[in-house]
Amino acid sequence: MEAYQTRVVEEKAALDEKIEKLKAFMGTERFCALDDAEQERMDRQLGAMREYSGILADRIAYFK
Repeated sequence: MEAYQTRVVEEKAALDEKIEKLKAFMGTERFCALDDAEQERMDRQLGAMREYSGILADRIAYFK
C-alpha cells in the first residue's frame, strides 16, 4: 500500500472513532440538556461525518 493510501485508511479509522464518540455523547442527558439548535447542529455534523466516512470507504475499496 502506498503512503497516501495508508493515510486515507488511518484518516477513516480516526473519523470512525470520532463518529462513535459523538453518537455516544448524543445518547447522554448532557446532550439532551443542550438547546434544540445545538442538538440539530450536532446531528448535521454526525451526518456529514458519516458521509465523509463513506467516501473514504469507497476510496479504500478502490485501492484493493
